[in-house]
Amino acid sequence: MPAIVSSTRGSCQQRVAGVALAVLAGALLGSPALGGGTPRAGQNAPALLARSFSGEPIDLGALRGKVVVLNFWASWCVPCRQEMPVLDALYRDEAEQGVTVIGLSADDRHDRADAVKAARAVSYPTGLLSEATVNGFGAPQVLPMTYVIARNGTIAASLRANRGALSATELQQIVASLLTVADPAAEPKQP
Repeated sequence: MPAIVSSTRGSCQQRVAGVALAVLAGALLGSPALGGGTPRAGQNAPALLARSFSGEPIDLGALRGKVVVLNFWASWCVPCRQEMPVLDALYRDEAEQGVTVIGLSADDRHDRADAVKAARAVSYPTGLLSEATVNGFGAPQVLPMTYVIARNGTIAASLRANRGALSATELQQIVASLLTVADPAAEPKQP
């Protein structure tokens, strides 16, 4: 369970209950893509259609040919907020190399203002996961949760919160290994 910071005990309990309900709903519905379970390295990335807080479309399928770092976070999640500068630096430093970062907040709709405020600290596109029109990833089971998606649309890595905030070195190594592949069709599929 992600670290939760709250000013009141009741609010913290409500957030934990909300996340637990979202996870339970995702499990009961068999998300993602009715295949059951969280997407894993080596699988094709599921469909994802959303809007950024600025209204721009986020279409994971349209980003084929780029290395995509997809981060699920929340405004109240301490490790999520700690890794945002790492993701932002990657976005700014590697955009010209064909790397993009997308952040989708798992905040409840009524906490949208908190998510928008937190997202102002970064330059990459961010939005609210609950506002996605298509979400083949389902509700994240832990926060933060980051997927690194190869140019051919295959999930190259999934980085879970149980190890704390992302390491800039680890993320750079994963992304660099994907950028060395010249032809997206030639990328090996992970078992």
